[in-house]
Amino acid sequence: MVVLAASIVSKSGKVLVSRQFMDMSRMRIESLLAAFPKLVGTGKQHTFVENENVRYVYQPIEALYLVLVTNKQSNILEDLDTLRMLSKLVPEYSLSLDEEGICKTGFELIFAIDEVISLGHKENVTVAQVKQNCEMESHEEKLHKLVLQSKINETKDVMKRKASEIDKSKIEKNRGDKGGFMSLQSMGSGRIESSFSDLSISSGGGGFGSGSGFGLSTDVESYSAKSKGRQPLAATAPPKGLGMQLGKSKKTNQFLESLKAEGELIVEDVQPKAGQSRAAAPPPTDPITLTVEEKLNVTLKRDGGISNFDVQGTLSLQILNQDDGLIQVQIETGGNPGILFKAHPNMNKELFSSENILGLKDPNRPFPTGSAGDAAGVGLLRWRMQSADESMVPLTINCWPSVSGNETYVSIEYEASSMFDLCNVVISVPLPALREAPNIRQIDGEWRYDSRNSVLEWSILLIDNSNRSGSMEFVVPPADSSAFFPISACFSATNTYSDLKVAKIIPLRDGAPPKFSQRTTLITENYQVV
Repeated sequence: MVVLAASIVSKSGKVLVSRQFMDMSRMRIESLLAAFPKLVGTGKQHTFVENENVRYVYQPIEALYLVLVTNKQSNILEDLDTLRMLSKLVPEYSLSLDEEGICKTGFELIFAIDEVISLGHKENVTVAQVKQNCEMESHEEKLHKLVLQSKINETKDVMKRKASEIDKSKIEKNRGDKGGFMSLQSMGSGRIESSFSDLSISSGGGGFGSGSGFGLSTDVESYSAKSKGRQPLAATAPPKGLGMQLGKSKKTNQFLESLKAEGELIVEDVQPKAGQSRAAAPPPTDPITLTVEEKLNVTLKRDGGISNFDVQGTLSLQILNQDDGLIQVQIETGGNPGILFKAHPNMNKELFSSENILGLKDPNRPFPTGSAGDAAGVGLLRWRMQSADESMVPLTINCWPSVSGNETYVSIEYEASSMFDLCNVVISVPLPALREAPNIRQIDGEWRYDSRNSVLEWSILLIDNSNRSGSMEFVVPPADSSAFFPISACFSATNTYSDLKVAKIIPLRDGAPPKFSQRTTLITENYQVV
């Protein structure tokens, strides 16, 4: 069997996509395909026609033809098998089977055809294998990009620290040259003008923004501490309030009020008190804290089905006291066969595989301890789960836009699985550029319109057995259906896919086992409907 070319043509003979597997000129292939519609008769049940030189094996696809041009000595049964494979691939890559849809996805179709036919002969592949080969996803490439991004972020942090050190050294130099508090005020006034455009002035007057690292109260204290050992300078005290009223500037307030009048949501940058910050995020009080965290990466198709479903989990350990470091951790897993567990290289792998006990290879070596503010802890165990089963998805979202006259009616509904109770659910729907907020006709929950990014946010505080499904309807000016995608969602849950639990803590020294607590959370890292 030798396939000379695989093509998609219109019924009038216009060539939309063609891939040649033998040396032939463009004029030659165009003449062959232009003669094809004249050979196809009406009302016939044949799937091939011939002329004196070649054979056309074809299949109608709505208003188009999928054509294989072969030599007359080719095995027609194998040609029909190749044709059937290509007819399955075309709808996978082209959403609309018309001239516009085929032309938009021309390169993707050519790549798919190359996976099926090589040098004129059919390859033994399936539709799933062709799609996997064309996607060319590489775990090593993703890992490399993550490492590269972490290095970039680390370099930015170093740059900010160096800039802060340079600024402080300049301030110290100006103090030594001019003396007094006025040089500090002049530096502050220059910083106000440069950072006002970034709106990084806090209302408490504590600093000029996190990027500069320049804090007024801190520098005043260091200045007063340094001036104790020297002769007092000029006795003229600065007027009160010159450098401390930054957050209460009339110009700033007028600018914020004008933004509020235009409909922007302004969040006041109020410096929290120490007591408030501790109450909002209490540090662990138990001697040992174990954290089970799973991150969810899901990509759903707008017409149904899953493009990607990936769960990555970690078990981390945090010990406050060094005396509690000589321990082992007994865990229980939910028995999910799709989850692959990997222990830390320093763990005793045989002990974990036989008894589900996490302990160091050297039993005389304690686990490292961390401060109360270190929430990361020490990683003990990692796991991963991938699936193509749609029933594993915790939240499905369907969007139905329809144009009627001069308006587009959009209906969005969600359905949540009974596996999880979802907290703080936010579904973000991109919208076309609008002059005003969309007209919300009906909603289960609350909504917010971000006019700057043109995004409608649908918020549900808790999804449990009382509201496993919900819907929202809104109206916008006429727009294409693709303008409302991709839809993204974020949420959290207090149980996980692995259902991993800490059964007990086993002390390696004599004495009662130390008290411990377990924190379990499931969060979304990337959850989209495309």
